[in-house]
Amino acid sequence: MAKYTGPVCRLCRREGEKLFLKGERCLSEKCSINRKNYIPGEHGQARKKISEYGLQLREKQKLRRIYGILEAQFARYFALAEKKRGITGENLLQLLETRLDNVVYRLQLASSRREARQMVRHGFFQVNGKKVNIPSYPVKAGDVIQLKEKALQSAHFKSILEANDGQNIPEWLELDTNTWTGRVKNIPSREQIDVPIQEHLIVELYSR
Repeated sequence: MAKYTGPVCRLCRREGEKLFLKGERCLSEKCSINRKNYIPGEHGQARKKISEYGLQLREKQKLRRIYGILEAQFARYFALAEKKRGITGENLLQLLETRLDNVVYRLQLASSRREARQMVRHGFFQVNGKKVNIPSYPVKAGDVIQLKEKALQSAHFKSILEANDGQNIPEWLELDTNTWTGRVKNIPSREQIDVPIQEHLIVELYSR
């Protein structure tokens, strides 16, 4: 499946809720959900009854879009989640939540996951003192994520950091705003992952 390159706001409208794909815009009155809260397209405002399969599929698509994952990559994550001990749905969310790009976003060092992904690719971050430019890199408990010195000189980064007071960081992460260094305290439990997903529907979909 090819990478989606269209307007990301259409993805939120398709799912009928904010997926927070455009950072601060999602919190403003310009958010398309506030202005056009219906599915894009000619028949977007028509009411349709969704089947059980349709609900399962929509939940999978929503989760993919939240984390910016392509179809084949998502299937690989699900296969890994099935092999791990524990509950498959929770395992899947943990695998996605501990991607490096998501951790950068959760540390509020980027305004969106998409922006975090670009920053990681450009080599702005180190993990345990080593440069990592792979957005899907899986972080572990105890890992240290640090913003490189060259990034601190960027006007764009300065504006992001000025707005980051270290508050509202998930409890499984911590951020030192003096050195802009984050640390993974633990792998998040389901209760610590605040994504609006019913993961059991995704498990049911792949169990068909």
